[in-house]
Amino acid sequence: MSELAHWVGLSIVPDVGPVMSKRLLARMENPENIFKAGIDDLLSVKGMTREKAMSIRKFSAWDSVEGRLQDAKREGIRIVGYHDSGYPDILRETEGSPIVLYMKGEYLPDDRFAIAVVGSRRNSHYGEMVTRKIAGELSSSGFTIVSGMARGIDTLSHRSALAAGGRTIAVLGSGIDIAYPPENKGLMEKVTSSGCLISEFPPGTEPSRENFPRRNRLISGLSLGVLVVEATRESGSLITAKYALEQNREVFAVPGSIISPSSAGTNRLIKQGARIVLETDDILEELAPVLKGFIRMKKDRVADISEEEGKVCDVLTREPKHIDLLSREAAMPVQRLLDLMLSLELKGVVRQSDGKRFYLS
Repeated sequence: MSELAHWVGLSIVPDVGPVMSKRLLARMENPENIFKAGIDDLLSVKGMTREKAMSIRKFSAWDSVEGRLQDAKREGIRIVGYHDSGYPDILRETEGSPIVLYMKGEYLPDDRFAIAVVGSRRNSHYGEMVTRKIAGELSSSGFTIVSGMARGIDTLSHRSALAAGGRTIAVLGSGIDIAYPPENKGLMEKVTSSGCLISEFPPGTEPSRENFPRRNRLISGLSLGVLVVEATRESGSLITAKYALEQNREVFAVPGSIISPSSAGTNRLIKQGARIVLETDDILEELAPVLKGFIRMKKDRVADISEEEGKVCDVLTREPKHIDLLSREAAMPVQRLLDLMLSLELKGVVRQSDGKRFYLS
């Protein structure tokens, strides 16, 4: 039986969670020794009960373990044990972190300088603009962006990091081989080339409601702080913020309209003491004591735009405007204006909202 098989086996022993597993490892050094230990040796570990000790002694699901190993190998997924050098140090130091992670892509040492950016699955246009700006600027400053690959703010966070040429980590509530939501399959593939996918769930695990709180504790555990952009009062993002506090991480929140349900959760976080974020520097200043010169100076890219494109930019603002209004303000035919908008979008100067509405990025 391989060392990796023993790690996977320990991770699925009934009633023996991460905390107890780590106590056992502290006493017996590795999973193989744990499975070979006698009842009396197991019972000598703090918190161990006879029922848990018997679960370890009677464990026989080695066929299931072998299946997980084969599935991971077939899908190009690495299985990383708690003592493995590839296990993220910042997560290893977090109580309750999994003893086995499934990973695809590459986790680098500098990924410990990470900020989680999370929020509503049904974001507003305001939430989109804020996420693109702050996640992009954090990425340009050298931070790795961590999020959960969900629809809405999570997806925008990953995309913004990639657009800035930075790194991003997606923590999944399913097996890494399961694209969820399905439309993010392509995004997941891009993340593996500029970061990594991480899950504590083995290949083949379908997403389910109970998986996502477990995913959220990993999102915060992998980060120096958590930024909540938009959240309703019942948003799962608030669970991530709660875990962040328990893990001694910083919690940041973007304020929003007091009459907007999508900002009710973030406004409440601020009322409860979360650091209010009006610009990216608010995050950088709060984390400065632990960064020690890590932050890169942001270098704004100056787009090469034509005189005609510049005329279009003069009538654009940060708020979306319909193409018909822009046509009148710029005194240009709609079709010509659409051609220029496409060119400006490709240069990263302009973004399009719903219903042919455009705004400066």
